[in-house]
Amino acid sequence: MTNDYANARTGGRILVDALRIHGADTVFSVAGESYLALLDALYDVQNEIRLITCRKETGASNMAEAYGKLTGKPGICVVTRGPGACHASIGVHTAFQDSTPMILLIGDVPRHEIERESFQEVDYGLMYAPLAKWVVRIDQPRRIPELMARAFRTATSGRPGPVAVVLPEDMLSEMCDVPDTPRYEATHAHPGDGDMAKLRALLGAAARPVVIVGGSGWSEEACRGVVEFAGANALPVCCSFRRQHIFDNDHPSYAGTLGFSATPALVQRIREADLILTVGARLGSMTTQSYDLISAPTPEQTLIHVHADANEIGRVYQPALGIQSGMAAFAGAAAALEPISAPPWRDWCESARRDFLRSLEPEAYDGKLDLGRIMVSLRERLPEDAIITTEAGNFSGWTHRFLTFRRLNTQLGPTSGAMGYGVPAAIAAKFVHPDRVVVGCSGDGGFLMSENELATAMHYGLDPIFLVFNNNTYGTIRLHQQRHYPGRTIGTELTNPDFAALAKAYGAFGETVTETEEFAPAFERALAARTAAVIELRMDRVDG
Repeated sequence: MTNDYANARTGGRILVDALRIHGADTVFSVAGESYLALLDALYDVQNEIRLITCRKETGASNMAEAYGKLTGKPGICVVTRGPGACHASIGVHTAFQDSTPMILLIGDVPRHEIERESFQEVDYGLMYAPLAKWVVRIDQPRRIPELMARAFRTATSGRPGPVAVVLPEDMLSEMCDVPDTPRYEATHAHPGDGDMAKLRALLGAAARPVVIVGGSGWSEEACRGVVEFAGANALPVCCSFRRQHIFDNDHPSYAGTLGFSATPALVQRIREADLILTVGARLGSMTTQSYDLISAPTPEQTLIHVHADANEIGRVYQPALGIQSGMAAFAGAAAALEPISAPPWRDWCESARRDFLRSLEPEAYDGKLDLGRIMVSLRERLPEDAIITTEAGNFSGWTHRFLTFRRLNTQLGPTSGAMGYGVPAAIAAKFVHPDRVVVGCSGDGGFLMSENELATAMHYGLDPIFLVFNNNTYGTIRLHQQRHYPGRTIGTELTNPDFAALAKAYGAFGETVTETEEFAPAFERALAARTAAVIELRMDRVDG
């Protein structure tokens, strides 16, 4: 409704005030006419909230998702109706599968046009229902403070995830006098004393235990707690798919990562384990080798499953003990447990560590470009706080296998398996940590799904380094075709541009590497360029 109160504000301004109250400092967007009143309100708070203009809504939503991973706060993305919301759905899906806090704001058709198939109209309740934790339409500006507080709480509490908020165009321009809410606080469960006593009893009865850590909601304190717990009890620890950064890879307990690049030795060790303590991970298909590594629904091993969401415990695997808890609360309780005296599995842990260390040495390769050796070179060059981004593609097997991680959130990769993530994620990382080295890794197919965001990096003076692994094919799909339909590959051949020349067209640094020895000096030149950089790695295509 319209009124003449002295404190009346537009819906757009009420919403921006809610963003400020709840701690938002960055908004990723592609401008649209459906939310002009929101853009106008953001104009007045540029010293508090920076508006990042992206080149496509897919890139904007991926940047917001990566921001959420890095900060633990909801990444904010605002897009226009119809095509804009459809483009943004990939980042929302990634946020859902990766349990990343995120809020997508969608400018929508005016309220009097709803249910008329108006210009670019979409039913977002139906569209986003399986992709988001919650979808809400705000039809009255006086409801904005209430529903935005709920959106932030929903995105961050329990198992984090994305929320979609639909904002009719005329609602955002309507004047209203309404009080703001206090800043939200996330709600997390914590383990009871009885839960921890049962955990210790089950652990004490084991002979070959393994810990799997993963998921989201981790803090540096929580990571330290799990490291302390594992070290005190000589427990071998592996990380779920694309979560290696949770546990210090240099720690004597670290045994490797599960996923499509898991070593045969680690896979066999999981099969031989008699107890699996899973902390934070959902135990999805990638981590469990398509649910074959651990038997469903009743594992052969004693399973203890710790997760922030009660609905995930027992969803696929029935545990001997399920504990609903946030990561920080569980890690603190685990670190405080009395260690197992003289654990009989110490040799088992040391053997797992030796297997991992052996896996860091690449096998001999007689081709011109040895990606294993290149990853070792990168591992030895990067500072401890460098951030690596990856995405879908065979190339990521080298990054997962041969790079190591010491600190939380030094790896950003979509467990959803989305292509086109590496570039926008690296750009978002530079917005959050402008002084740290950021390396974005992409295949040639994935890079060209989001290379337009190089323009965003150049516009804001950011200097991530992008490695493009170019084999002129959708390599993962081609590999599957060769395995299942030998000699009948189709739909996977690619004709690519000169990636170094493409980078230079954007004003970035560009270089092409065709031999192993060329990489290290090329990388140093990219670092020294102090601008966005692209290094194309021209690979041999391997069929098999």
